[in-house]
Amino acid sequence: MDENFQEETFQLRDEYIPLCDLLKYCSITESGGEAKHFIAEGNVMVDGDVELRKTCKIRAGQVVTGLDFEIRVIAAS
Repeated sequence: MDENFQEETFQLRDEYIPLCDLLKYCSITESGGEAKHFIAEGNVMVDGDVELRKTCKIRAGQVVTGLDFEIRVIAAS
């Protein structure tokens, strides 16, 4: 596996998190604006399908992936 590959588990605080916010919080992108462009370019998949909706609601149990990252989303405790 690539040494730059980022694997992370994100614990929700609420029912869902918008996709662009998730990428920002997990440091995949440096800002929300950068996250929106990154998503619009087709660089993000949710559960294996390309996702182009910037504010797609990401819920517990979903996996968000890209070329060099994987984020597993779990429920709030």
